[in-house]
Amino acid sequence: MAPSTKDRPRLDLPEIQKLIRIIEKSPITVFELEDKDLKIKISKNGSHSPVVQTVMSSPIPASLSAPSYSAATAAEAPAAAEKAPVVSKNIVEIKAPMVGTFYRAPSPDADPYVNVGDRVEPNRVLCIIEAMKLMNEVEAELSGRIVEACVENAEPVEYGQVLFRVDITG
Repeated sequence: MAPSTKDRPRLDLPEIQKLIRIIEKSPITVFELEDKDLKIKISKNGSHSPVVQTVMSSPIPASLSAPSYSAATAAEAPAAAEKAPVVSKNIVEIKAPMVGTFYRAPSPDADPYVNVGDRVEPNRVLCIIEAMKLMNEVEAELSGRIVEACVENAEPVEYGQVLFRVDITG
């Protein structure tokens, strides 16, 4: 019989630091772990240090409140974001940050996050890429209008594959 969540050991600071080092060396840009009362999100952009968010429903243990983690917040992520590659003067490609399965909507019966012609702003969710049973939201890093959706729903995508083209003048 599997142990209950109360009996399961919690992640401690060395384990989280090890996880961060693994993520830093991998092509993964966003990693999320969620359990009943614990949620950890590690995200990185380019060569910048990962940003770690930890959310717990119970008080945060002292081992997780180390200065290296308390200083990193989600508000820092946009400042560290890399610019999307420019295809032409006004068209920018948004590429897959990882290998996985592309989903245009949060569920099969929901409307897509974005459609061709929609205006997007930074931090707006564009799609989800499922990788190893983790759902990773891909957010816009710029303002513009979607001019092309390059991948069909539920298709596999490769790292760096173009997902959307955005007109930054519109």
